[in-house]
Amino acid sequence: MSAVRASKGQSLHSASEADWAEAVRREGVVRPLVEEPRLRRAAVQAAAERLGLSVPRIYWLIRAFRSKPVTASMLPGRPGQATGSRRLDPAIEARIEAGIDAIYLKPERPTVKRLFGHVRQNCVAAGLKPPSMKALRARITARSLRERMKAREGATVAGNHFRQVKVGLRTERPLQVVQIDHTKVDIMLVDDATRACIGRPWLTLVLDVHTRIVLGLYLSLDAPSATSAALAVAQAVLPKTEWLADRAIGLAWPAHGLPEIIHVDNGREFHSRAFERGCQQHGIQIAYRPPATPRFGGHIERLMGTLMRRVQALPGSTFSNVVARGAYDAEAQAVLTFREFERILTLEVLGPYHNEIHTGLGRTPAAAWADGASGTTRRVAKDATALLHDFLPFEERIVRRDGIRLFNILYQDGALAHLVDHGVGKLRVKYDPRDLSAVFVELPEGEHVRVPYADLRRLPITLWEQREATQRLRAEGRRSIDEQMIFAAVTEQRRMLMEAQSRSKAARRVVARIDSADRTAAAPAPRGEGQGADLQDAEATVPMPRDGETSGVEFW
Repeated sequence: MSAVRASKGQSLHSASEADWAEAVRREGVVRPLVEEPRLRRAAVQAAAERLGLSVPRIYWLIRAFRSKPVTASMLPGRPGQATGSRRLDPAIEARIEAGIDAIYLKPERPTVKRLFGHVRQNCVAAGLKPPSMKALRARITARSLRERMKAREGATVAGNHFRQVKVGLRTERPLQVVQIDHTKVDIMLVDDATRACIGRPWLTLVLDVHTRIVLGLYLSLDAPSATSAALAVAQAVLPKTEWLADRAIGLAWPAHGLPEIIHVDNGREFHSRAFERGCQQHGIQIAYRPPATPRFGGHIERLMGTLMRRVQALPGSTFSNVVARGAYDAEAQAVLTFREFERILTLEVLGPYHNEIHTGLGRTPAAAWADGASGTTRRVAKDATALLHDFLPFEERIVRRDGIRLFNILYQDGALAHLVDHGVGKLRVKYDPRDLSAVFVELPEGEHVRVPYADLRRLPITLWEQREATQRLRAEGRRSIDEQMIFAAVTEQRRMLMEAQSRSKAARRVVARIDSADRTAAAPAPRGEGQGADLQDAEATVPMPRDGETSGVEFW
């Protein structure tokens, strides 16, 4: 009977139906005995006969019920050694524990096999029988997981793993808070003409937290920058009818409007003057996540993960890591061009994602947007071009008689003539890094003037090409660099890239990036209804929060 008393205990939830029924039967017999003011042996003997147990076992059940008067105390014990008990020699146990502290719980993360060899050697030297690998693993598992993770992976990792997760953002309406983030997509793309691999693109997403609907997406071969953030915001804010028509997509994408708060990480592009000024211009608050706390961007991080898992079903997927990829040759299997993948990704967002039940909402993002948008008044931007200008990067320059010089390139237009003699000082000169053939001068009244090259014969170039040309000329020992040198160097760079295109993936990627920038910069900007109307009328429809307020949204 001692084996039973030392048996493994059971709980309310782990007990089988048969064991629970037996516990209920025992409780009906034992409880009256416990409640009696004086326990008589005759009553105990009768209880033993009724339950089919020995008299000592009845006394044991009475003590157990007095200690914890619940039915679970009467559950039959399971045969075997009690949980947590140890049968090894104390000297062996001591050597195991010392080995765990000295060998296993280290930042270098030694393997259990190495710990096993250390403990085995110590036991043999002391004339003790070494423990088995199973026993060693049991002692490691008995240690606190927090203790093991902190010792082997660091306090930060352990803290993030065990920290209580709270609701990150609480919103009351659509466009109250949107999140923006970037990721490098897990897929290899190919060149339009040669069908050779050009590498992985970058994706910038804009998500409405309240409805989980995707407000905008921007795909690029360039790393995240102020420009990619600006273009993603512009697409999120503006109607997308023309954008969808240009890609032959017939699905609806009704989500658009100016957000109240943009929630971003601490990337350099989100701290740029252009991004901050653009948000200020349109009454958008910027909320930065605390550094090194990805959990504060959980909504968009989960969306990124969802889309990347779906991308992994496409040919050319690099998967999430080397182990998942295995022997799959992503470059050899790549077949999608940049334009084709952009269309597929958009269809995935507008089709399955927007119309599947979201567990956090209990309904689809499309339905949540339709319900929320119908009950609130949205601020809308009606001038697409002006909106994009407000988010473009800029430098401050003085307008001189010969024009404006930016990136060692001269820009001139008759529309600037009246500014030369008025002493207006430095003006913001905004530029699109994808196409330097023109800049946009912000006038004192707030309007923008497009100013092209002074020499209209110059070919459109990207800012990346201008910087590469300048760096190359300086490496050749040129102390002074003029405009003619820059464009001659860019022309030579393009010629070399075209020759290397058949041999180098890096060269193909550069050519594809230039072509993509040319197409995007040449395409007409998406227009909202009534383009050119004053934004102040639209902004006046919703009261903006005062300084220090968060429009009812709570950040944790």
